[in-house]
Amino acid sequence: MRPARITAYVSSLLLALGLALTGAGSASGAAAAGERYVALGDSYSSGVGAGSYDSASGNCKRSTRAYPRLWANANAPASFHFDACSGATTANVLNSQLGNLSSATTLVSISIGGNDAGFADVMTTCVLQSESSCLARINQAKAFVDSTLPGRLDNTYNAIRSRAAGAHVVVLGYPRFYKLGGSCLAGLSETERSAINSASDYLNAATEKRALDHGFTWASVVPRFTGHEICSGSAWLHSVNWVNIGESYHPTATGQSSGYLPTFSAVA
Repeated sequence: MRPARITAYVSSLLLALGLALTGAGSASGAAAAGERYVALGDSYSSGVGAGSYDSASGNCKRSTRAYPRLWANANAPASFHFDACSGATTANVLNSQLGNLSSATTLVSISIGGNDAGFADVMTTCVLQSESSCLARINQAKAFVDSTLPGRLDNTYNAIRSRAAGAHVVVLGYPRFYKLGGSCLAGLSETERSAINSASDYLNAATEKRALDHGFTWASVVPRFTGHEICSGSAWLHSVNWVNIGESYHPTATGQSSGYLPTFSAVA
């Protein structure tokens, strides 16, 4: 084969490969564009701590930097309803967040359970009271996770499935909050930090079991946040913020974009 013909042949192969890859990319984009996505849950899904809140969302504090909005911006689904709300419990999801679910819904995300288990009160107790009070409040929260939370999660997950029977439901967990042996020189004791991490793991384990038993996808954010906990020197979580106490122990904008978003994207 002459050099000119070899060059032409190689060029045609490269062109064909390029067209094939472009076609595959278009198919993938078309698949994402066909999604009908509803984002449910609490402040970890609404984006508290990330700033840039939509004023129309009021006290729900839905952020333009939250992972549901970032995913929707990147994937242009056919429809997107952002219904997650700061402070939400399972009861709030059941009573006020399910209206946009339907048989046409193809994708649902949710983080829920932390407020039911009294997360905010646990952290307030640990910050403001003694170590013994902190540990006692954590044990109380764990007892609730054992006795009451599974039933509440079952009710919530059943309601989601009944309204969106064919949807892919992704349940996201919570990060560990502290790097043990880290750079924090004051504040909570190492015992308290370890107990708080253990409580987060405990909540995640219970939530994962209920999610999997319902046929939902479980997505742990712990691996993404490892090395970026409070006291790590490169935290993606707010520590106690006395100026804006509601943002304490919530992901920063980087925590949403580099922690929650890739975790969700990997399974969505």
